[in-house]
Amino acid sequence: MSVTDGWTLSASAFNLTPAVIRAERTAPDLALTLVDRGIASAIEIELGQMWRGFPAPPTREVEAFRDRLATAGGRVSIVGVSIDEYDRGRRRTDAERRAFLEPQLRAAASVGAAGVRLPIGQAGAILDDLVPLLEELDLVLYEEAQGHETPAARPAAYDRIADLDTPHVRLLLDISMLMPALPVTYLQRLERGGIPGDLVGRLREEWRDPATHDAVVDLLRTGRVPGPVHTLYMNLLVRFGRSRVQDLASVLPLLGGIHLKFWDLDDADHRLSDPLRDVGAALAATGFTGTLCSEWGGQEWLDDDPWEMTSRHLALAAGILSDRPLPAPLQKESTR
Repeated sequence: MSVTDGWTLSASAFNLTPAVIRAERTAPDLALTLVDRGIASAIEIELGQMWRGFPAPPTREVEAFRDRLATAGGRVSIVGVSIDEYDRGRRRTDAERRAFLEPQLRAAASVGAAGVRLPIGQAGAILDDLVPLLEELDLVLYEEAQGHETPAARPAAYDRIADLDTPHVRLLLDISMLMPALPVTYLQRLERGGIPGDLVGRLREEWRDPATHDAVVDLLRTGRVPGPVHTLYMNLLVRFGRSRVQDLASVLPLLGGIHLKFWDLDDADHRLSDPLRDVGAALAATGFTGTLCSEWGGQEWLDDDPWEMTSRHLALAAGILSDRPLPAPLQKESTR
């Protein structure tokens, strides 16, 4: 789905994780449904979720998926890869970390991907050494930053990408950095889980106030976060950001990809659409080209249909990023 020259809307197979866990169909079969159902022609996949044998999946299976995808009119844009830092409790050496990553890069090339994705800074000392391999395989390594991982918080990691000055290492920004307000359904879940009402009220009304962050940390330190929502609560410190797009201005020239992270589809006060609009304007001003991928994080607490959620989110994103009127169902959603 193209929204303007050089921009492509894509969908992440990560959105289908609940169905992958149910294991009624294989992960490759499920990923293919995003194309078969006309949701997106470009998709992101997570290598560790797709095939057995990770980090070195069978080449035959990888190529078979590539061919099935092409027959359906689709392609893989980016492959999520990872580095397992420990082996049976022992920290891997840099040589072992590279050896763990290399077969993943080769699998990504075999599946026809344009690039691979790692958390920003994870490659560390092996990043320079990876560039010749990335050139050989014609891959881009996208270093992904999300939530609180702003340029101010991780300056050295961003500087490293700039210093390398190669088209084979680029930045991928997740718009979870740019949340003007927290997801409505998330706040409801915290409240039902026993988080004090006064804090939930502050989270609802004053998310971007630094004092709210201090209150979040204080509750955690006192041990008063109820067990059933403890993991969910940690999103406030890791996955949910409170920055504005102007805070990212210095790193926009490094961009190669965007994750259009969403949690639910409640667009009260334009909490969902404003970050899309802001990032679209910033990208247009910098001449960005690349993919903008719909990634659903709300599966952690919601049991909505992931295909419907992804399809509706992409429709919203397409309308905003191409400055077209929203489809009627989404107009209703955004004015609730």
